[in-house]
Amino acid sequence: MTTEENTGTVPVQKTDEQWREELTPQEFAVLRKAGTERPYTGEYWDTKTAGVYQCRACGSDLFTSSEKFDSHCGWPSFFAPLAEGKVRYLHDRSMGMDRVEVRCANCDSHMGHLFEGEGFDTPTDQRFCINSISVKLVPQDASAGTAE
Repeated sequence: MTTEENTGTVPVQKTDEQWREELTPQEFAVLRKAGTERPYTGEYWDTKTAGVYQCRACGSDLFTSSEKFDSHCGWPSFFAPLAEGKVRYLHDRSMGMDRVEVRCANCDSHMGHLFEGEGFDTPTDQRFCINSISVKLVPQDASAGTAE
């Protein structure tokens, strides 16, 4: 994992006005303005359904249920993205903390944050803490042709 400042370009670029037309106010607040949903309130924090988690803004495949684990934090947690290059990382120094923000590499939407070294029994010792409202789960039986 490498972190980068917000200087790169992404394939999908839209104005705030265009995003506002496509997203609900809650989706816009999280995906485009880096908000956070309250813990234990999102659609996927405790879901066990097999499938692919796509960016809710652009539909890019980002995570799979194979990497999802229960971290008891109130948000969906993954120990790795679907593939390298699917997400991008930015330093986030907001709220008096030094964190790593996770964004969709395709449209630059805010997904959540990456935490490391928390001691979870996962292959990477990483926790991608992702807002449910930032993703859409496509169940395995409905995602024919999508990599698991």
